[in-house]
Amino acid sequence: MGARMRKTRFFAGLLLVLLTSLPFSSDAGQQPALTQVFERLQAAAQSTRSLTSDFVQEKQLAIFDEPLISQGRFFYRQPDQLRWELVTPIASGFVLNGRKGQRWNSLSREVSSFRVDSDPMMGIVAQQLLAWARVDIDWLKSRYRITLLAEQPVRLQLFPRNQGEAGFIEQMQILFAIDSSHVTQVEMFEKGGDKTRLRFEQVQINQLLAEDIFKAPEFR
Repeated sequence: MGARMRKTRFFAGLLLVLLTSLPFSSDAGQQPALTQVFERLQAAAQSTRSLTSDFVQEKQLAIFDEPLISQGRFFYRQPDQLRWELVTPIASGFVLNGRKGQRWNSLSREVSSFRVDSDPMMGIVAQQLLAWARVDIDWLKSRYRITLLAEQPVRLQLFPRNQGEAGFIEQMQILFAIDSSHVTQVEMFEKGGDKTRLRFEQVQINQLLAEDIFKAPEFR
């Protein structure tokens, strides 16, 4: 065998090794498994008419050793009613009814109205919470590149597609319950090293919710 032929085979073999050792594209390589997982999650969510839970929010700032912890409650009723309420350390929150909402803060004792169409920040927060509660896979896929970290229980990894969001969010991870009926944990990793973890506890599905749950409190 000539030197040129041996050299050609060497580089061809090296190229094959490199190609087979590279990770597959998450979108392409995981597509069959992801599709099945999405179908399972959406099927489980179809029967969810309402959802309530307590939550613990742990904010780990890069400049502090100890996390900042707050607690609250979350309520959802289909198709688009939300109540997100922090109880400690400072009572605050918001309610959403369709495109309109109200937010409050116990320190200022004020209630203000907003619309998700004209308040981008509240719009993003409301859309995120609705997407988790409804398991709105189409909305999530439009905003994130999704990879599958585990199938049982389902754990998804999300990378922002939007340049604005990608500027400060590195990735998110969403963990579902064993029966795929609801989200049990959300982790957000920021570019600067900060990390936020939301743990949903005491989850109840399809409980009858009073109408005043989706109204802001009255401060006297």
